[in-house]
Amino acid sequence: MALAKPRWTERQVEESVGNLLRGGVFLAAAVVLMGGIAYLVRYGTAVPDYQVFHGEPDHLRSVHGIVLDILAGHSRAVIQFGLLLLVATRVASVVFAMLAFARQHDYMYVIVSLIVLMVLLYSLTGGIL
Repeated sequence: MALAKPRWTERQVEESVGNLLRGGVFLAAAVVLMGGIAYLVRYGTAVPDYQVFHGEPDHLRSVHGIVLDILAGHSRAVIQFGLLLLVATRVASVVFAMLAFARQHDYMYVIVSLIVLMVLLYSLTGGIL
C-alpha cells in the first residue's frame, strides 16, 4: 500500500514562499548592484544630455537580447537581467504557492493562484497569450 504524501502546513508554505521571495530579491539586488557598479565605472564621468530622452535600446527589451548583451559584457544588460530576476521571483512564488495548495488539496486556492499566474503572464507578455 502506497503511503500518502504528507500535507504541508500553512506555516511551512508561508515560510517557503517567504524564503523564495527573500532569496530572489537579494539575488536580483546583487545582480543589479553589480551591473550598476560596472556601469558607473565605465560611464560614471559622462555628462548626460537631458534635452533628448533616450529609452532602452530594442535589444534590451527581450530576454534573448539581454542574454546576448551580458555575454558581450555590457553592464546595462546586467542591470536589466537583475530586474528580470526580480519579476521572475514573483512569478516563481505564485507557481510555488499553487503547487503547495495542490499538495494541501486546497483546490479553490489552486484555481485562484492559476488565475493570478495567468494575469501575470498576460501582462508580462504584453497580451500575447
